[in-house]
Amino acid sequence: MSVVILALETSCDETAAAVVVDGSEILSNIISSQVDVHRKFGGVVPEVASRKHLELLNQVVEDALLVAGVGFGDLDAIAVTYGPGLVGALLVGVSAAKAFAYGLDIPLVGVNHLEGHIYANFLTEQDLEFPLLCLVVSGGHTDLTLVEKHGLYRVVGRTRDDAAGEAFDKVARTMGLGYPGGPLIDRLACGGDPGAVSLPRAFLEKDSLDFSFSGLKTAVINYLHRSGQRGEVVNNADLAASFQKAVTDVLVDKTLDAARETGVSTILLAGGVAANTGLRASMKEQAGRESIRVVIPPLILCTDNAAMIACTAYYKYLRGAFAPLTLNAVPDLKLGEERYEGNFKGVLISPGA
Repeated sequence: MSVVILALETSCDETAAAVVVDGSEILSNIISSQVDVHRKFGGVVPEVASRKHLELLNQVVEDALLVAGVGFGDLDAIAVTYGPGLVGALLVGVSAAKAFAYGLDIPLVGVNHLEGHIYANFLTEQDLEFPLLCLVVSGGHTDLTLVEKHGLYRVVGRTRDDAAGEAFDKVARTMGLGYPGGPLIDRLACGGDPGAVSLPRAFLEKDSLDFSFSGLKTAVINYLHRSGQRGEVVNNADLAASFQKAVTDVLVDKTLDAARETGVSTILLAGGVAANTGLRASMKEQAGRESIRVVIPPLILCTDNAAMIACTAYYKYLRGAFAPLTLNAVPDLKLGEERYEGNFKGVLISPGA
């Protein structure tokens, strides 16, 4: 018997709904982006994001069901992201999901947004064998996670300051490129020389699998300031290429170090920065030299979407890991936690960093 799940994702500035069957067959994956709304502010404004979710969610859900060719009566469960993320944005999705689950009298499945990014890989690759090493790299997170089995994770490295995607956005803003910064720098870097500007790589202390990008961001800012003071013309393409190379060098090196340390044979990429062409190419090339398989979701599944939430929910559904109707938004939810109202199950991971 197939399991049909409607999932909602409203953790940041994408209003998304998807219908997925058995954790792999995507019947619909509707995403309404708010990028144009927030671009004028140079970044996501939480209150504005929450209000846009309220305006858009019902139509997005209706579209997801229509495209999938199913009705509410065909659903076996409702899934929703309940953390981490912007608390107001999360509350919109959680409130709607609870109403749907209650009205339909079907299970509610609460999903961790980071776990969803990991499971985006399972939507297109059904032959993945544990253990797996996943680099979750986005605007808010840069984590190296060992996935030991479904629902069991061990974080072996994480950023100590800026996430990689955050660094991309801040550097792009300083360069006057606009928002969102990641895609803009990626496109600009294609026409630049990655060796033109000398920028630091923060590898931290010996054997550390943690990341740090604040120093790199500061180095770019200082380079721009010095160039301005000297009246020098900055080649933005060269600077973008050099910055992107500095980020990807550290991401790839640390990930391969973690793969050797944990003995895994498959690396997963996840999160919005996994769409970066430089990172994708470098990870595949260098991992291939060591016969390590690299799995990367298609671009539409790298950025925030609801199909990845439905996929995660499917494996939780099989375990009977349902959420109560008292489910609340948890903006600081950690990977491996199941934190429900009056029911904190604790952390299933070893922090590692």
